[in-house]
Amino acid sequence: MSPSRSILLVGEGNFSFSASVSQLYRETDTAVTASCLQKQDEAMRHEGAANSIQIIKDSGGTVLFEVDCTKLGECASLQGRVFDRVVFNFPHSGRKSGVKKNRELLKRFFLSCVQVLAEDGEVHVSLCNGQGGTPVDQPKREWHNSWQVAAMASEAHLMLSDVHPFENEKYQSYRCTGYRSQDKGFHVEKALVHVFTRSLPYTSAQMIKVEEIVDGGKVLYNIPVELSDYVFRDFLCSGSVHPVRLVQDFILKGLAEKWSVSMTTEAVPLLLTAKQFQMFRCDLDTTQCYWIHLLEKDLSSDANATDKEIDQLSGLDSQGHKPTHDDGILDKADRVKGKGPESLMSACSLDGDPECESGLYLLRPSLLPQMKELLTKADFINNTVNHDKSEGNKSVDGEGYKKDCACEDSNSVSNLLFGICGLVFRNVPIKLWALPAYHELLLRGVFPTKYEPIRVLGQMLERLLSPYGVSLITEQGDLHLTAQAMGLVGKVCADNAAKNMSHASITVSLNLDLLAVLLFSLPDWRLLWSHDPRFIKQFAPCPSPGTPFQPFSLFPEAFTFDISFWTGPTWQQRRFYAVVREASHGTVEQVKLMDTFSHPDLSQTSYCYRLVYHSHTHALSHTRALEFHKQLESLLSSQLEVTIR
Repeated sequence: MSPSRSILLVGEGNFSFSASVSQLYRETDTAVTASCLQKQDEAMRHEGAANSIQIIKDSGGTVLFEVDCTKLGECASLQGRVFDRVVFNFPHSGRKSGVKKNRELLKRFFLSCVQVLAEDGEVHVSLCNGQGGTPVDQPKREWHNSWQVAAMASEAHLMLSDVHPFENEKYQSYRCTGYRSQDKGFHVEKALVHVFTRSLPYTSAQMIKVEEIVDGGKVLYNIPVELSDYVFRDFLCSGSVHPVRLVQDFILKGLAEKWSVSMTTEAVPLLLTAKQFQMFRCDLDTTQCYWIHLLEKDLSSDANATDKEIDQLSGLDSQGHKPTHDDGILDKADRVKGKGPESLMSACSLDGDPECESGLYLLRPSLLPQMKELLTKADFINNTVNHDKSEGNKSVDGEGYKKDCACEDSNSVSNLLFGICGLVFRNVPIKLWALPAYHELLLRGVFPTKYEPIRVLGQMLERLLSPYGVSLITEQGDLHLTAQAMGLVGKVCADNAAKNMSHASITVSLNLDLLAVLLFSLPDWRLLWSHDPRFIKQFAPCPSPGTPFQPFSLFPEAFTFDISFWTGPTWQQRRFYAVVREASHGTVEQVKLMDTFSHPDLSQTSYCYRLVYHSHTHALSHTRALEFHKQLESLLSSQLEVTIR
């Protein structure tokens, strides 16, 4: 136990532990307050109690009697006081009480002690080996036969932050008593101290309005509520010590051993037009895009819109026909062809519906469209090349490389990689390693195919990342970077049109969030988005990859609930996932479809889903998880108009 400004000890028997603590911190500024449930005359009957009480008082401490540790907020002697540490050693309900009564005692104690606990305070609970119900207990009891100490604490919004052995030898005069209301002591050998800290409160997601310049025009739109906590977090800013930034710097430093890497600092919008997406997309699934409804659009940039431009937005070819392949371009623009920009703007204002592809804007699912647009800007190319020359790279020919980047068919050779990094969005199902938003690192360069650039880049990335569980798999000439359980974490590929030419435009795409999980041994990707200062504090010293993260919430409990409902004929599963993310405050880590049933006479289908609630960032109790589940039922009824079964 390290020194603290103020300590409250509850449930004392003979006060020998409090006396030991008082002597231990006699020379510090620590104020010790020792309390027990008994009246003074009853407490004094314990062997050695009188001597211990005198030691506490002589050390400047306070002794209180008739203090119920399950009603600390009602204790007159504690009114207006808060403590940096509240200690409860070997709690027990008395007599031959079973585990259920002792769980209830713990729960009531935790709910009580937070009323006198400082904001950054700790709660220490010592239990005999096996009682706590955590993996630290050896041997570990069956869950139902334990006191479930972490689960009981979560009811008071406390998290288990540490478990360490009870150092009996440190407290020389301590004589444990009180087992089953007797003077008989508990078995303190292999006993464990469980340390709890406050969790941050859950906050409701708020709608965020964003104004951006997209394709030359000003637009105003709402970020989907379930994504609101992902935008504008600025993990990649200069000076950031966020693990996503540390991983980016680690990769760029490794690649810089063979290539000059030039990262753009130009800001790019979160929103793409369907036209941009159509022109530059590779293998992205349109059903996994967040299609956006515009609130406002500045028409001045569209004043000279032509039928040809509207045809492009509508997905029509030069003869005015629809292409046969699925380009994710939206049908409603067909109805405004030839009617001018005002009608086009009106079409943009309609809700984007991926099922019928009826939107014209989407949150960027990749940085590739914006990367390619940047590489066609002469000023961007020249500025980057000139900067590269000033850094001593004499092998780059400015005009030749400009041609390489813009046309991708030059015979010149370059060792320059252009890079861009930022947040991208995928409308994916809720699974363990499916991220609705993550930071993509995109690198692009033009290389002679005879030097096998994909293989060389792959070898460099393998050298950097294989120590952390990343493997390389070749698929149709491209390289897929995979990790066990997570799946795909990156790609190295060449443009299809360039694969049979003398030069190839090579693109490296990496999921920095999943790589951060691997490189720093995070138990959950959602920790990357935690607002808890204890998370980022661990990365303040800029630890090197391979330094394991120390969780501030140990052994969080998972809770499983099923939900069943009837839907109409227009059911969209993606909207269901969005509501789950919003209602659960992001605590649902898995959703599994268990059963479906279509009514033979009605146009209705019944769905049954199983949801797993689990959080490494907040204290999640059974009571709170059930509350979120009830909120989900309410939102599904109101927003998706389903009938809960």
